[in-house]
Amino acid sequence: MNKTLYIIRHATAEDGGNSPMFRDFDRELTSAGIIESARMGKFLASKGIKFDLIVSSAAERAKATAKIFAEQLHYDADEIIIDDAIYGGGPRSYLSAVNQLDESASVVAIFGHNPDVTFFSEYLTRADIGGSMDKAGVVVLEFEDLKWAEVSSKMAKFAGYFSPQNITHS
Repeated sequence: MNKTLYIIRHATAEDGGNSPMFRDFDRELTSAGIIESARMGKFLASKGIKFDLIVSSAAERAKATAKIFAEQLHYDADEIIIDDAIYGGGPRSYLSAVNQLDESASVVAIFGHNPDVTFFSEYLTRADIGGSMDKAGVVVLEFEDLKWAEVSSKMAKFAGYFSPQNITHS
C-alpha cells in the first residue's frame, strides 16, 4: 500500500527569552503562529487532503499547531497522538514514531521541531530542503509499497514543500 507522510514544523511561538522560569517546552503559539497554522491547514484542506492519523510532539507549540491544522481539516483533535519522545529526541525519535505507525493509516501528519524535522525530511529523501523548514512548513513525502515499519533512509519520494510564504491565497 502506498503511504503519504506530512512532516510539519510547528508555527511561530513565543520567544523564550533568557528567563530561567520560562521552559522552552511550554512556549505557546503567537497570534502570527495561530494564523500561520490556520492558513496552512486551510490550504491543505483546499487540496482535498485528509489525514488518517496525526502525531505530535508533546511540546505546547507543536500540539497547538496540530490542533489548529486538525480543525481546518475536520480531524478530531482528541484523536491526535502525543509522542513524548519527539521533543528533543532528534531525528531518530521521528523515525521511531513513523516505524510504529498503524498500517491502517496511509496518510499521516507528524508535527515537530527544527532542526529535527528538516534533518528527518532530508534523511528520508535525497531532497535538499534548503537549510531550515519555515515555521508551519509542510514537507510531503510518498512511499510506494512499504510498511511504516520498513521506512528508513532515502526510501521516500519528495512530493512537495509548502510554507506560509510560498502558498497562494485561496
